[in-house]
Amino acid sequence: WVFWPNLKLTEVDMSLWIYALIVIATFFFMEFVAWSAHKYVMHGFLWNWHEDHHRPHHQKDGFFEKNDRFFLVFAIPSAASYMLGSMTPQFWLFFVGVGISLYGLAYFLIHDVYIHRRFKWFDQLDGNYSRGILRAHGAHHAKQTKEDGESFGLLLVHPRYFRKRRRDAMKG
Repeated sequence: WVFWPNLKLTEVDMSLWIYALIVIATFFFMEFVAWSAHKYVMHGFLWNWHEDHHRPHHQKDGFFEKNDRFFLVFAIPSAASYMLGSMTPQFWLFFVGVGISLYGLAYFLIHDVYIHRRFKWFDQLDGNYSRGILRAHGAHHAKQTKEDGESFGLLLVHPRYFRKRRRDAMKG
């Protein structure tokens, strides 16, 4: 092995599985981090950054929103994990950074590209899951104030947003 000349194949395989598990676990953990940050930070003490995101598109000034600052905020733990994992014996932290980055990419593609159509990269999807996410996010944006919000998650949403789809399909 070029990178690990003293390791046996089984040790390398085990390390790769562990690192893959760290990436996957971090990715899913980030949904709960994002939910908490959205509910308690964005709809809390940093509402002044997030408020313009809840305005209708015709009321916005330009392409960027103050809310876009959160991409930079969430990039800090990812970058720190990459650096600490690369410069210390805690190499596993590098893969925490990978998991955070992959969640950030998924968030960008689902939230900014698919839901808000800030980039016209692909057409509307018509699956039960994608429609449920759209309904949940629509319910979240129905409120333009920081109080009384609902549906703060992105990937995991309440089942009621999927049940509505089934009821609509039965009517049609």
